[in-house]
Amino acid sequence: MAAKTKTIKTDYLARIEGEAAFKVVVRDGAVRSAEFKVFEPPRFFEALLRGRAFGEAPDITSRICGICPIAYQMSAVHAIEAALGVTVGGPLRELRRLIYCGEWIESHTLHVYLLHAPDFLGFDSAIHMARAHGETVKRGLALKKVGNDIVNLLGGREIHPINVRVGGFYRVPRRREFAPLAEALKRVRDIALDTVRWTSKLDFPDLERDYEYVSLRHPDEYPFNEGRIVSTGGIDIAASEYAQHFEEVHVKRSTALQSRIVGRGAYLTGPLARYSLNFDRLPPAARQAAKEAGLGPVCTNPYRSIVVRAVETLYAVDEALRIIADYQEPDRPAVALEPRAGIGCAATEAPRGMLWHRYRLEADGSIAEARIVPPTSQNQPSIEGDLRACVESSLDLDDEALRLRCEQTIRNHDPCISCSTHFLRLEIDRGQGA
Repeated sequence: MAAKTKTIKTDYLARIEGEAAFKVVVRDGAVRSAEFKVFEPPRFFEALLRGRAFGEAPDITSRICGICPIAYQMSAVHAIEAALGVTVGGPLRELRRLIYCGEWIESHTLHVYLLHAPDFLGFDSAIHMARAHGETVKRGLALKKVGNDIVNLLGGREIHPINVRVGGFYRVPRRREFAPLAEALKRVRDIALDTVRWTSKLDFPDLERDYEYVSLRHPDEYPFNEGRIVSTGGIDIAASEYAQHFEEVHVKRSTALQSRIVGRGAYLTGPLARYSLNFDRLPPAARQAAKEAGLGPVCTNPYRSIVVRAVETLYAVDEALRIIADYQEPDRPAVALEPRAGIGCAATEAPRGMLWHRYRLEADGSIAEARIVPPTSQNQPSIEGDLRACVESSLDLDDEALRLRCEQTIRNHDPCISCSTHFLRLEIDRGQGA
């Protein structure tokens, strides 16, 4: 008898930084293949950096992503400072953590309220959701605005900030400038805590995944800018050792490179990884909120990532308040720099996962080589694995419900990808095949 075949196929995913498609083939109740294809033309940012002065890197790399420009800037400045033999500490280091707090707040809140929550509540979009949950959406937007305000104050503007430089900032705020921001953070802290509680009550599909988690880990802090790269599989390395343990491979069906752990394969970065590898680095208030939300020290259900993002948002609000309360104006906005030949690497934690940069500088400070490994390329193989597992556990759903579940699965991981799938086109082929 001929085998029963179902093909779930999306030809184009719109509204992303790039172009992608997805196809799953099911035969006799088993997933034969799951492919997440990226066919975006190359953007050439690494090539654009070659020959540029090292001081141009923060402004150029911030254009890679409109959602996470701080992550690209911070990774660039830390890597270049490593090449120059410079360490930035004191108030300037704290301000870097503060601007990262702003990015986490605005990005996580965008994802939770506008991109992911409609999946759980049965709406096509946040606009449709707002008709029934208007006050909820307003609270989310109020929380997001404070994140934007942090980035605006420290970065000079909300999108593609222009105040970040290698060695520090072009201008640092006076202490009094933080007073309105501190008041705004205090006002929205209850919203952040309520977001943890609200997301914890959503209906989560029952799926546990055996990921190898990878993230930064710092001796004293929940990681933003600094720390060693660690994994649940035993990796514990400096950022400079990344290329010895991780490799990017070209998959024929995709123009984007995919990252793997050498000799092992897929891994996952992002909120689930950070939380599970750094739960003990969260302050008591965030740990208590996570516990009350039903989370343990490790979370392996990708759909519960929305709760983990909410916990990280609460942490970012509290960390921002701590930094502002302790802030002392630095003597100067940036440390002195002298060009020299060298190689520097750094990894920081973008909202959606670890981001790694490597630069080789010439003696005059120009960039000879640049290499950037973003979170999305690292997570692609695990996203494919999630989609396979999702379909395997949901074959009893009808075509429309299965399409929606696949969309929700993609949105678990990446705000840039999740915004692409609101209008996912799905083709179901129920033909017979050998």
